[in-house]
Amino acid sequence: MLKIKLITIITLVILLCACNTQEQSTQLAQIKSENKIRVGTLASASNYYQAVQGEQGFEFELSQAFADYLGVELEIVPFFNLSDMFARLDSGDLDLIASGLTFNKARAKRYRYGPTYRTISQKLVFKQGRERPRDFDDLTGNFTVIAKSSHSLTLEEIKQNNPDLTWSETEEFDEEELLQAVIDGEIDYTLADSHTLALFRRYHPNLSIGFSVTRNDSIAWILRKSNDDSLYALLVPFFGEAKQNNQLYVLEEKYFGHVRQFNYVNTLAYIDAIKETLPKYQPWFIQYAGSLDWRLLAALSYQESMWNPRAKSPTGVRGIMMLTRRTAKQVGVTNRLEPEQNIRGGAKYLAKLIKRIPDRIPQPDRTWLALAAYNVGWGHVNDARIITEQQGASPDKWADVKKRLPLLVKKRHYRNTRYGYARGDVAVTYVDNIRRYYDALVWLDENNAMATIPPTSETEKETKDKR
Repeated sequence: MLKIKLITIITLVILLCACNTQEQSTQLAQIKSENKIRVGTLASASNYYQAVQGEQGFEFELSQAFADYLGVELEIVPFFNLSDMFARLDSGDLDLIASGLTFNKARAKRYRYGPTYRTISQKLVFKQGRERPRDFDDLTGNFTVIAKSSHSLTLEEIKQNNPDLTWSETEEFDEEELLQAVIDGEIDYTLADSHTLALFRRYHPNLSIGFSVTRNDSIAWILRKSNDDSLYALLVPFFGEAKQNNQLYVLEEKYFGHVRQFNYVNTLAYIDAIKETLPKYQPWFIQYAGSLDWRLLAALSYQESMWNPRAKSPTGVRGIMMLTRRTAKQVGVTNRLEPEQNIRGGAKYLAKLIKRIPDRIPQPDRTWLALAAYNVGWGHVNDARIITEQQGASPDKWADVKKRLPLLVKKRHYRNTRYGYARGDVAVTYVDNIRRYYDALVWLDENNAMATIPPTSETEKETKDKR
């Protein structure tokens, strides 16, 4: 009898150990045990990059949100080519890939895709000045894409019905480097994802679109293919909540909302102005920026006056920072046509607006709200924030307020506000433009692609003559 009981106890212990081992062997259990999730991504402006304020990027922030959802730390692992990244996923060194990769049937045979959370399109691009290709039959030069990429897989599918289609593949360049190679004339054509292209064209307007190769491609995270559903099962509710609480919309707006519209002529004029006009005024932007980024101040000034110190609006707003007479008096500007004074006053006024934003609102939302206030007044921006809160969204997030500012032109909305009618739609475009100008200026500055010279005696003479 004792022997039977002993065997029973041993059997129960073995079963419990087996169950415990099985539980510990799941991917989710391993993540919980190590208290971290390892996420691979391609280093790029749209996925992940190091900025002055720390780690940034759409995929980085989304991955951080998922790590918080799981209650573990995020270990982001940046890569510079797809082969290395997928090899690390295959070996089990990564838990998933979050890199803005599109769904592809060939890749889906080997890997498991999570829920779709964005859509993009693939564009064939070339340098402005060449004859525009309308389809693949019009290509007359070197056509290169990234090896083993979504672009490569797309071309493999297209080739089934277009046997004459040829291209080269490389692992030496990333997507932005290939776009730069087109600008430099090293290759003639490449493919680019729509969001990457939009970001790149902020400072390279000479890159043109031939035609759309795909439309509405689904983007999703990628996991190893296995019978282990433990991690995948949590992706579904996570993305469901991210869509429901507008988290995806807020991230989309933060990284891509200001680059949806592209104007070749305006962008080209801006790049030229950076090289030809900005050096005259850059030392003053730097001198009077204070705690602000001088490049933001310069971007604001370009939106206001295109760096024209004698600019004047029909309403009497004047100068390189376009100050009203009342604002000029508040910030100690006695001559609005004198650019140094005007820049000093504009910087002081913007700093005051940012300080007026409630302390609980973090960056960069504080700055975007302040820029809107520079254009339309803080009272109107606050009216839009109140409407935002009344409609169940966050009055502290620019992405949510941005959707409500245009309502201030509609009587049924502005008649119930404190400050009434305002061109909130103009304020939205205004902020988007400044963000584009700022991004371009930061990129050019950090890549040593813009000339910086101090004001010359000739410039100073011109300034005195204009007083």
